[in-house]
Amino acid sequence: MSQYRTFTASDAVAYAQQFGGLSAPEELVSAQEVGDGNLNLVFKIFDKHGISRVIVKQALPYVRCVGESWPLTLDRARLEAQTLVAHYQHCPAHTVKIHHYDPTLAVMVMEDLSDHRIWRGELIKGAHYPQAARQLGEYLAQTLFHTSDFYLHPHAKKAEVARFINPEMCEITEDLFFNDPYQVHERNNYPAELEAEVAALRDDAALKCAVAALKHRFFSHAEALLHGDIHSGSIFVADGSLKAIDAEFGYFGPVGFDVGTAIGNLLLNYCGAPGQLGIREAADAREQRLTDIATLWHTFAERFQTLAREKNRDAALAEPGYASEFLKKVWADAIGFAGTELIRRSVGLSHVADIDTIRDEDMKLSCLRHAIGLGKALILLAPRIESADEFIARVRQYG
Repeated sequence: MSQYRTFTASDAVAYAQQFGGLSAPEELVSAQEVGDGNLNLVFKIFDKHGISRVIVKQALPYVRCVGESWPLTLDRARLEAQTLVAHYQHCPAHTVKIHHYDPTLAVMVMEDLSDHRIWRGELIKGAHYPQAARQLGEYLAQTLFHTSDFYLHPHAKKAEVARFINPEMCEITEDLFFNDPYQVHERNNYPAELEAEVAALRDDAALKCAVAALKHRFFSHAEALLHGDIHSGSIFVADGSLKAIDAEFGYFGPVGFDVGTAIGNLLLNYCGAPGQLGIREAADAREQRLTDIATLWHTFAERFQTLAREKNRDAALAEPGYASEFLKKVWADAIGFAGTELIRRSVGLSHVADIDTIRDEDMKLSCLRHAIGLGKALILLAPRIESADEFIARVRQYG
């Protein structure tokens, strides 16, 4: 790591000229730092006509939103690049393409997605992309199946688990999802008006036991190579297109975690819609989010089962009916993890714009209370919700 240096805009241009894979690299002339991420520098690299051609992303050795008091491993850049390369291998239609990465400089060059939009921003303003939920379900099925025991030889799977060990980034997830919201912690961030609701989380023994079980699964179930942070802010969309980005939390973990965090973020938009849109538009958006969740799950489950029938390489796991049983466990896990996402995005360090940008403070508090209450219910009820229809009914029950 002695060769590591933080890139300037001119460094990013020079690097893109060398590794951007363009036929006329000398046409790359300028860079603009973009993004509001917490962990990285991101540069758009422009040609002499002012057109953005590639992206250069460099990991910083600390959490940007906190500062150097919270150091981070630079190895996460390697892990992110390798996760995206692996996911692109299995689902190129829905994964950003990595042109080059350098583990020493903690930098990668990737395809430019300027013709896409971040899905979270589109959801907030009520824009609907009819194929997005189905495409996300397809991405999750392809990437998670092809890196699981259903497909990989046991020796290859164990080697991959070792290659993707990601302890520092996993520790962030473990703290933010499963620890901080359920104790008094300086990282927690919520309005004083919610103190009663947050104190109730800390005092609920049944809830904390259920969260402990979810954390234990996150610790110990190395089922597939997860994206690790799949939410509407790490997904780009365009008409007919969806691309996953930002996989520095990639590691081998429980399949239901990726599915659950994706569902949880759609629910956060569901909770925030009344504060972002007019009454009729918010009602329509909420109905669409529930439809999106059902579409996401059904697409994922059906594709995973099809892949298990057609491409399963393990004799025992090929037993008729087993893939269906496995997916029942994934579904229960996903509901629980979705609940933890709702809670941690409401009271923890890292919030979402779906709720944070609501201008009316009373409405914002109402939306936060809704997210906390719904998250708590999903964590506790997860083992008893057997289908997407039952899930939607429970969501309606809690507002």
